Amino acid sequence: MKSNESSFRPAAVIFDMDGLMFDTERPFVPLWAQAAKNHGYDIPAEVIYRMIGITNESARAVMQNEYGLDFPYDKVRDELRTLLNEEYEKNGIQHKKGLSFLLNHLSAAKIPLAVATSTSKNRAMEMLEKAGVLEYFANVTGGNEIVNSKPAPDIFLLAAEKLGVHPSCCAGFEDSTAGLKALHAAGIRSVFIKDIVQPPPEVLAAVWRTCADLEQAAELFNF
Repeated sequence: MKSNESSFRPAAVIFDMDGLMFDTERPFVPLWAQAAKNHGYDIPAEVIYRMIGITNESARAVMQNEYGLDFPYDKVRDELRTLLNEEYEKNGIQHKKGLSFLLNHLSAAKIPLAVATSTSKNRAMEMLEKAGVLEYFANVTGGNEIVNSKPAPDIFLLAAEKLGVHPSCCAGFEDSTAGLKALHAAGIRSVFIKDIVQPPPEVLAAVWRTCADLEQAAELFNF
């Protein structure tokens, strides 16, 4: 992919969800730690960061590799889900800056949009609906629909297939290292919006564009 392209009109745009569209990863880290602590485990933030952007089963592997096969992953995950639901009921699902502006901008340009998230599809649909943005997307692909999670390209390839668009004709938005690697492997131009984790330089070197926020990213698509 050429980093010096002055203009590119994508045939479709694919979005990650958590940490990219919604500010859900900031509460995720302390609430994961709280849920684990309630089961007798003190888990540092740097371990929890390793679960960002990957599927449930990949996250299970992270915790079992770190704390052993006896780690009560399902119990902690269920408690985390309860804590997150309480957070969302109290404060809503917070949009990242510029989300509505960018979605409206791309929709006005008649560019099809999709979601490719490591979250399960049903959960993702529920969150997108609660956040008031589900109607913008032609389809949603969840982590439960693929075998190999990010950084493998599978989820983005499937999202592009559902759209009927070749990956090379798409742009993709991500905030995580795993997601950026997946976009690159899929042959999709990546737009990086930083959330809480800074990817390593070698990952950023393959990124098509970096923007401060989603509102600024709309400037990439002025046709």
